[in-house]
Amino acid sequence: MSSSRFSGVLAPVITPFRKDLSPDGRRLVAHCKWLLNQGVSLAVFGTNSEANSLSLEEKITLLDQLLDAGVDPAFLMPGTGSCALSDAVTLTAHAVKLGCAGTLMLPPFFYKGVADAGLYAYYSEIIERVGSPALRIYLYHIPPFSQVPLSLNLIDKLVHAYPTTIAGLKDSSGDWDDTQAFLSGGWSDFRVFCGSESFLLQNMRNGGAGCISATANVNPAAIKALYNNWKDSDAEAAQQQLDKIRNIFQGFAMIPALKAATAHYSSDPDWFTVRPPIVELDRDSLAQLQQQLSAAEFEMPGLKMGLG
Repeated sequence: MSSSRFSGVLAPVITPFRKDLSPDGRRLVAHCKWLLNQGVSLAVFGTNSEANSLSLEEKITLLDQLLDAGVDPAFLMPGTGSCALSDAVTLTAHAVKLGCAGTLMLPPFFYKGVADAGLYAYYSEIIERVGSPALRIYLYHIPPFSQVPLSLNLIDKLVHAYPTTIAGLKDSSGDWDDTQAFLSGGWSDFRVFCGSESFLLQNMRNGGAGCISATANVNPAAIKALYNNWKDSDAEAAQQQLDKIRNIFQGFAMIPALKAATAHYSSDPDWFTVRPPIVELDRDSLAQLQQQLSAAEFEMPGLKMGLG
């Protein structure tokens, strides 16, 4: 596991399933390699990966398949948080063993209204049980889904106790005030990622590290281009174009929309498959999505070759 910290753009990689709803490692490898060729890194097992619909064993198997296929672990930030402490420890330790450059870690999200002391104990137990100086954790703040926010006091305590291990945070609150508060925490080399490219320019201008965004699955090169060129005079225009595409996808259920676009542009209908309780887009929604993307002259270049 690298001693450096992530920056840039990462995709919470959508997980392909076969018709029997088992994970499809071959398609996952192909999609990850296409994303890497577009310049972004891989936050596999994120929210839009349907990660909480995957078992621990399935995640371990998929990680192994990625490494066996030659994916460089320096570009991997797998989501390893779980409501079960033991599962989080097992998956995190496996990621460290494989050399993944970081892990993205949800809080235990079933119990609501838990004290910071309980959340601190959760993260501390994982760190101590994994017991590796190579471990790098990026905290995952996503209160709209988890309903378990990560407070500034909690982060401060974790950073001071584990300054090397607690490397940063993904803010998927959707609230710029939250992101700004994390950026203003005063922690040394603490990497703050926004959870949508809609905040990317603002995040970079305020000292952020980049973004970890669902739509990096489908629009990776354009998002990475703004990250690379955020100081340029046309950055505002580039941000507006990213917002245009993001807003199209946000008009639909995000996971099935991402998969529908991937299926369409790769000419691979197996990508439509989602695992319950998520459902595919209905026919009318699919037609609307395709019409809006066509009107926006949206493309996913090279995808058909990569996933065919």
